[in-house]
Amino acid sequence: MLGMIGIVLTFAMVFGGYILAGGKLGVILHSLPYEMMMIGGAALGSFLLSNETAVIKHSLGGVVRALKGPQWREADLQDVLCLLFQLLRIAKANPIDLESHIEDPENSPIFQAFPRILADGHAVSLITDTLRSASLNYDDPYQVEEMLSQRISLMSEEAMHAPHALQNMADALPALGIVAAVLGVIKTMSAIDQPPEVLGKMIGGALVGTFLGVFLAYALVAPFAQRLQAVTKQDQSFYDVIKSVLVAGLHQHATNLCVEVGRQTAPEHVRPSYGDLENALRDLKRAA
Repeated sequence: MLGMIGIVLTFAMVFGGYILAGGKLGVILHSLPYEMMMIGGAALGSFLLSNETAVIKHSLGGVVRALKGPQWREADLQDVLCLLFQLLRIAKANPIDLESHIEDPENSPIFQAFPRILADGHAVSLITDTLRSASLNYDDPYQVEEMLSQRISLMSEEAMHAPHALQNMADALPALGIVAAVLGVIKTMSAIDQPPEVLGKMIGGALVGTFLGVFLAYALVAPFAQRLQAVTKQDQSFYDVIKSVLVAGLHQHATNLCVEVGRQTAPEHVRPSYGDLENALRDLKRAA
């Protein structure tokens, strides 16, 4: 919602101020289709040239994701802590019973109780693979911890490809705007024998390219890239919470302490309160 408000406010202030200052939109609107074709086409072409297919798909989806905001909310963090609490309890009480949950999470009643987490392949595989590895090598928890850290680091690096690609496009747009403006100047110089009023309009149309490149870069594409980067970082913190709980479990800490370590790792603005989490865990114990 805030993203849409920001876009509307940007357009209203820029073009509203231009009109109030006596500017005529006719010059901009006349040149806009041609300048947009040159600048937008060149930006899109260079974007396709410099990125892999996966990055392109993630970047296109990232625009929508930037507007919608982070995937994981406070309730989701509380749910994943409750999920890990149950799994770690089973792992400590009877590791054999844990096998059915981590080998077939889709049919596990514990995972099924949290459908949003179950629908995320990264979260499920992170939990199940780590618990499986830990059950095979409890004598060396540091090895499992290192593997977990490397995996999350790789996930974070891959998730950042899309915002970096959008930022690179934003950096290129002002230069592409200059290219379009230079072409407009070349066109103007070829008509140097025309009267001043004609040349004025042609020069104004050429400058639209410079304006459009700078405006698209700093008012739209760069903010989208920054917003997507912030959203991606917040979503990645969800997996850091999972890592903290699992690592604490590897070191044989009490289950309640493992969950509290994960709660403290969560960003403050989405961190479940201690009381809410305790009530949720108390309900799970009663149900068990």
